[in-house]
Amino acid sequence: MLESLIFFALLWVLWLVSSRQQKRRVILPVAIIGVIYLFLTSPIGVDLANHGLTFALPPDTGEKADAIIILGRGESLRSHRVEVASKLWKAQRAPQIFVSGMLDAEESISQLQNWGISKIYLSGERCSQTTEENAQFTTAVLHPQGIQKILLLTDAPHMLRSQILFQSFGFKVIAHSIPLPTNWSTNDRLGTVIREYVGLIIYRWQGRLRQRTQDEIDHPNVEVTDRLKAWHCHVSGEKN
Repeated sequence: MLESLIFFALLWVLWLVSSRQQKRRVILPVAIIGVIYLFLTSPIGVDLANHGLTFALPPDTGEKADAIIILGRGESLRSHRVEVASKLWKAQRAPQIFVSGMLDAEESISQLQNWGISKIYLSGERCSQTTEENAQFTTAVLHPQGIQKILLLTDAPHMLRSQILFQSFGFKVIAHSIPLPTNWSTNDRLGTVIREYVGLIIYRWQGRLRQRTQDEIDHPNVEVTDRLKAWHCHVSGEKN
C-alpha cells in the first residue's frame, strides 16, 4: 500500500513539472504500466490469475481410484496435503497412498502413519525434483503394479500442469486440488501462480506435455530406471 502511494505521488509530481509532450510520451505510459502492475500484484489480481489456472479443471467426482498420489511441494505445504490424503484414504477413495518428491516422500509417509494409516498402504519415491519427474518416477513404480486410475493431490495452481503430465503417461486422473494456505501473503501466492504460468509455457514449448506412447509408458527410459536403482528411490512405509 505504501509503495503504491509513493509511486502515484511521484507520478503526480512529474506530471506537474513535465511538458505536454513529456506527459503524453513518458508519464502516461508509465502510469498505465504501473496501474496494470499494481492490479496484477493485488489480491484481486492474484485471484484472477489463479482462476485462469483452475477454472477448466473438472471437480473431484468422488469416484474411487487405484491409488492416491501426493505431489510434494515442500515443507510449508506438506502437512495439509498429508491431512487431506489421510481423510480421503479413510473415506475409502483408494486402497493405497503414494508420495512423489525428493524432499517430501519419507517425511510424508511418516506423517501419514501418525494419522493412523498402516505402513502396508504407504509407499513413494524420493528422487523426483520436477513435476515431469514426479510423473516419470511414479509411472515407473506404479504402472507395473497395474495402477491406472489415480486421485491426484497438489495445490490448485499446480494441478493443471500436473494433471496434463500424468495423463500424458497414461493415467486416468481424478484431480483433487488443495487451496494454497490462507496465511500466505499476496506475494507468496503470486510467486506460485507466476511459476505455474512459466512452467506451462516452458513445458509446452519443450514438448514435455506430449502424450507418451504405450511403449514409453511400458518401458521407462534408461535414465529413469538407472536412477531408481542407484539412488534407491522407491520407499515404503515398511522402512519407516
